[in-house]
Amino acid sequence: MSHRPTSAAPHLRRLFELLAAGAPAEELGAVAAEARRAGVDARDLAEVEAATEAALRVRNTLRQHRRRETELTALFDTAGDLAALRDLDAVLRSIVRRARMLLGTDTAYLTLADEEAGDTYMRVTDGSVSELFQNLRLQLGEGLGGLVAQTARPYASPDYRTDGRFLHTGSIDAGVLDEGLVAILGVPLLLGSGSGGQVIGALFAADRTPRTFAPEEVALLCSLADHAAIAIDTARTMADARLALAELAEANAVIREHSAAMQRAAESHDRLTDLVLRGGDVSDVAAAVAGLLKGEVAVHDGSGWPLTATGEHGGGFTDGTERPAGAEVTAGAEGAAGAEKAAALVAAAESSRATAHAVFRDGRWVCAVLAGQELLGCLVLYGRPELDDPDRRLFERSSVVTSLLLLLRRSVAETENRVRGDLITDLLTAPDRDPAGLVARGRRLGIDLDRPHFLLVARAGDAARERLADAAVQYLFGCGGVSAVHEGAAVLLLPCDGTDPGEAARAAAAQLGRLAGVPVTVAGAGPAAGPRAIADAHAEGARCLRAMHVLGRDGGGACAAELGFVGVLLGDDHDVDGFVAATLGPLLEYDAQRGTQLVRTLRAYFGCGGSLTRAKEELHVHVNTVVQRLDRIHALLGPGWNTPEQTLELQLALRLHLLSGG
Repeated sequence: MSHRPTSAAPHLRRLFELLAAGAPAEELGAVAAEARRAGVDARDLAEVEAATEAALRVRNTLRQHRRRETELTALFDTAGDLAALRDLDAVLRSIVRRARMLLGTDTAYLTLADEEAGDTYMRVTDGSVSELFQNLRLQLGEGLGGLVAQTARPYASPDYRTDGRFLHTGSIDAGVLDEGLVAILGVPLLLGSGSGGQVIGALFAADRTPRTFAPEEVALLCSLADHAAIAIDTARTMADARLALAELAEANAVIREHSAAMQRAAESHDRLTDLVLRGGDVSDVAAAVAGLLKGEVAVHDGSGWPLTATGEHGGGFTDGTERPAGAEVTAGAEGAAGAEKAAALVAAAESSRATAHAVFRDGRWVCAVLAGQELLGCLVLYGRPELDDPDRRLFERSSVVTSLLLLLRRSVAETENRVRGDLITDLLTAPDRDPAGLVARGRRLGIDLDRPHFLLVARAGDAARERLADAAVQYLFGCGGVSAVHEGAAVLLLPCDGTDPGEAARAAAAQLGRLAGVPVTVAGAGPAAGPRAIADAHAEGARCLRAMHVLGRDGGGACAAELGFVGVLLGDDHDVDGFVAATLGPLLEYDAQRGTQLVRTLRAYFGCGGSLTRAKEELHVHVNTVVQRLDRIHALLGPGWNTPEQTLELQLALRLHLLSGG
């Protein structure tokens, strides 16, 4: 019986099945061995072996195609990440992770150049376990990465620790050792191409065992590095674009703000100009500025006194009310506080004048109101601690409008004062010629001569006479008073304000001295109503002014009643009882209440030339009684009762008391 050889067909079919199933090379190689054992003849066996080799080649080709497909997919995915770039770090992490996956390495990492530090640093790592390695910094030329960055070429090392091509440093070798890396492949991240390309970093794949990297693996890592470079460049471009857009938006905002400020300034200028042309006053300007700047505005004169204000700062004297001249000096503690505030405002206004800009002082903006270099007053803004440049310029421009109005008001006041001054001259020189006509003239000029007035007579040195006249006009500005120069002195007629002529004189002396810049002596008289009484008050004031000079009281203010017996002699009413009561009042009251004789004892003491012995004989009492009575007089009149000046007044009062029947 003959043995027929086995056919090769089943074995060839088996090769196709294994190839289709993606079987490993070992199973494909086993098919030829199975055919040999099955007794396939030599010629068919040769076909099976040839077919096996072809199947292995096909398998390798398919494997390479699948690998290439995987790599292309990864590159396409990376390109998709780049197209939808939102977070640079996320894209770089994805590239590094894909490099590690595609090359099948233990770790992958990416370094970037630090232009300021002049070295490179770890930006992204994947698979790293060493903190020391993750924080490595490499100088150009140091290690494999430094060489890649320096030469812009890929480098691979199967065993980095023993590779002598690289400059080993202690810090780099320590980091590599701590991570346990052996085989390292590094490729550059290039922007641009050719010799002009710029290396911005490097992409690495590394194993913890020796390994030789194939050319296709180097090419794949280079492709991923190109994507990473594109991602970084795109991110930088987008960042630059965002910065440019932000700067452009900021510039547009500045332009819009500037345009709005210019428009607002033009509208504000038109509004203030319209106010002036319509005859608006300082109060109208203050209200307009307050509305424009969303704050509260006050206008003060050159000595810090409020002329007008808005809101809660309008509690002082404003336009339309009669300001009592010198009120800030004579209002007691409140007046002292007001004077202190006025002085602070004047100091701030001086600072504004020196800098030619508004200044911020004590929670408020102050801008000097100037006519040339003369300080007319100041503009004050409350409620706006932060004032930007456009609003600040608007505030400063408002001070110019205010200065024009104040100059206009002062010119009008000076003109009116000259006309009123003629009335004062007629009042003082011929009060009885036509009293009714004088009163009518006064009413036409806004002065009610039938109303009680104080009459102040002021004098300074001859060199300051003109300055004193100007100071008098400024002092009476806004209070309803009038001034004139008469017989070399400034005469001020002002409405009574509830004080006495002495207080009015002292207030005027202090303020006129500040305005004129020299000491000013002021005598007060009144109240007086009607032409004749006003003329008599002037005569009394003139006599009082001469007496003050004789008594050495220059630079101050007083009235005749405050000069003691001299005032009695100078005054027109000769108030003898008032003088006696003011001088001997404590003794008269004591005698009346207790039935003592202190007044008689004092008269006897003075009459005997201060002799206790002669006084006790005239009084018919013991000398100790005289001493006790004098001690009581000392206690009632004070320790200065026996000074020469006080003694003279006491003796005159005693004589007047005796003559009046006391």
